[in-house]
Amino acid sequence: MGGEHPPDLTLYAIPLFFGLMVVELLVLHRRHRRIDRRDFWASLGMGLGSLVTINLVMGIVGWWFATLLWPYRVVDLGTGVLGWVVAIVGWDFIYYWDHRISHETRFFWASHVNHHSSLEFNLSTALRQPWTAFQTAFFVGFLALVGVSPALIVMSGAINLIYQYWIHTEVIDRIGPFEAVLNSASHHRVHHGSNPQYLDRNYGGIFIIWDRLFGTYEPEGEPLIYGLPQNIHSYNLFTIAFHEWRALGRDIRATPRWRDRFRRLYKGPGWEPASPDSQLQPVS
Repeated sequence: MGGEHPPDLTLYAIPLFFGLMVVELLVLHRRHRRIDRRDFWASLGMGLGSLVTINLVMGIVGWWFATLLWPYRVVDLGTGVLGWVVAIVGWDFIYYWDHRISHETRFFWASHVNHHSSLEFNLSTALRQPWTAFQTAFFVGFLALVGVSPALIVMSGAINLIYQYWIHTEVIDRIGPFEAVLNSASHHRVHHGSNPQYLDRNYGGIFIIWDRLFGTYEPEGEPLIYGLPQNIHSYNLFTIAFHEWRALGRDIRATPRWRDRFRRLYKGPGWEPASPDSQLQPVS
């Protein structure tokens, strides 16, 4: 069964998260920068909710799925250097595509959108995690088939999440030559920008190399505007968590053709079906 379920490393990192938030707040205060307290507490509330819905529930489901696949592995990579390297790099590779799908497919965007709903960008934003992103646990479970033990899959996921915490800040500028390989605060600020040239860019978790390889990399340039192209302007946790699910349901009900209703699920968030009248126009 791939061993016993390992402890959730993200729980042990919580004191570190709050300690770094205090440091960031002190730095911002010295720079005469204020944050929106309502936004700050909303992000913390979303993080608390995600501990139950994602870390606990989906963590158990993901563990179950990985152990289900483990007997069918092609090889056992063990728990040495090779096993850890494949686990960390493989997890991040899958995360890149999972993250990209979560932006480019509306059904998954409905879960992920809340992470981008803040108009600010600070360490509290890192905690504004989805409550319904169930697919990731299944995607990474397939690492078991190539010999990554379920225990390493779970711990690699926690390491990936912990790494991404520090890149949600404006306090850190750039990290020099490491920017070529590793995700950074500069790279991730771009990802949270709503400027047209920044939309749907820099999906990587630990590594930025996937974006460079697959054409989604964008360097930080002009000043960023954080948030969504259409912001929700709400601090209500349930509005933040579920507003796009409601919008998706409303759009599906208002769409006449069933094939277009289905397309709304897998097309991008901004997709709209052609009107019936436009399809009747003669081709010039």
